[in-house]
Amino acid sequence: MSSPRAIAEIKRDLEFFVGSKIRLKANRGRNRIIEKEGVLESIYPNLFVIRLNERKVERKVSYTYADVLTETVELFVYDKQDAEIKIASANA
Repeated sequence: MSSPRAIAEIKRDLEFFVGSKIRLKANRGRNRIIEKEGVLESIYPNLFVIRLNERKVERKVSYTYADVLTETVELFVYDKQDAEIKIASANA
């Protein structure tokens, strides 16, 4: 199984984008898919944290690298021309 290596690669990919504006697409089950914009705030050994600003309320959500590996969560970063680039993909 190549899962530990893949998770390490996803973590390494995300480390480069800490502090960047990203778009999050998460499958919450039962046909509930959320799409939010926020900032990749921090990276920890087993999870990463995204800061969201929703209707004047700041909140933080966390996901594991396994969520990205299983494609439950997709992350897109904005470049200088505001074009989206998919990051931390299990297939990349």
